[in-house]
Amino acid sequence: MTDVLRRGRASLAFSFFAQGAAFALLVTRIPAIQDRYGVSDGLLPVFLAAVPILAGVGSVTTENLVKRIRPSRLLRWSQPVVLLALLGAGAGDRVAEMALTLGVFGLAVGALDASMNMLGVSLQRTYGRSIMLSFHAAYSLGGIVGASLAWVGAHWHLALWVSYLPVVAVLLPATLVGSRWYVDGKAAAAGVPGTGDGGAGGALVFRLLLPLCLVMTFAYIGDSTVSNWSAKYLQDTLGSSEQLSTVPYNVYMVTTLLGRAIGDVGVRRFGAVAVVRLGALVAALGFAVVAAAPGAWAGMLGFTLLGLGLCVLVPQTFAAAGRLFPGASDAAIARLNIFNYVGFLVGSPLVGALGDAWSYRGAMLVPMVLVLVTLVYARSFAPRTDRYGGGHERPRTADVGRGSNGV
Repeated sequence: MTDVLRRGRASLAFSFFAQGAAFALLVTRIPAIQDRYGVSDGLLPVFLAAVPILAGVGSVTTENLVKRIRPSRLLRWSQPVVLLALLGAGAGDRVAEMALTLGVFGLAVGALDASMNMLGVSLQRTYGRSIMLSFHAAYSLGGIVGASLAWVGAHWHLALWVSYLPVVAVLLPATLVGSRWYVDGKAAAAGVPGTGDGGAGGALVFRLLLPLCLVMTFAYIGDSTVSNWSAKYLQDTLGSSEQLSTVPYNVYMVTTLLGRAIGDVGVRRFGAVAVVRLGALVAALGFAVVAAAPGAWAGMLGFTLLGLGLCVLVPQTFAAAGRLFPGASDAAIARLNIFNYVGFLVGSPLVGALGDAWSYRGAMLVPMVLVLVTLVYARSFAPRTDRYGGGHERPRTADVGRGSNGV
């Protein structure tokens, strides 16, 4: 059983890594995609908004599909579609082709994100201890690798398909091979991949899930603020050089990776509620530092704090949904995943509109306040029947994830 879980955990972590790399390769090369297809500045936001909207549709569809199809199968086949759509976005030359590939990318990403987190939550339940942050750390690492590869492609002026093809050629077969060891639902407890019901049964009461949906939205409003506005803010508001303005997002990604790499230890030691509260406070402090920063280096400190604070919120929100609805965790996670895209859609336009109408310093205070609202809902992260975290892990003799070799 320990070997089954070890392989399942490693293969799922690689899936998170591959998705982080693919998403970073797309979003960091948006200007190049715009130039390749000749899309106007006015039309580009329409295409960019369509991707998260379709991803939400994909997540809703996944909620219904997991009643009949195991999440592992959905993940196994949605990930290659995402990778092929990425390659297609770099290989076409007509706007209709770009619209088609981005549409396929969005739908597949919704299914991929939902099914990945379903498997992560079911594995964490079987382990009886917090491991969810480690999966999202793998995603962050993939994002750093993908952004670095995108920089190489831009630096050497490579065609998009030339930049994407080696990555897809490596990740696609690797994820297909790794998918053999995915473990979902009761299969984790039985030690046999693919024989459980996936946790799709039970009743999902949206009123109880709503606080976690709000936390997810606020977290992604904060995240999209950093990804979309950090460079412009540092250069235009804090007077940095163009070269230095590219650094905050990289710093944010690195600190996100570091925070997630050690976050599970914090959850096991102090509990999910304490970690979420600390993360919200650190993220709010980060936004406050950014808003009040007298110069570029102080602003950089703020973005560093943002990475350390925001990084714990999303993984713990998925984990909390799994604990809240142990008999319907797949449906809860699919529903919750929609608010990932809601936050992404709202965050960037909200900050941009406030920045233009008021000031960008003032605009940074809005995500700060929203992140602080997370404190109101912190009790939603408290363990219930699954008493792992906060000194309530299962006894070592019952923790199937800890063998003599460790996992």
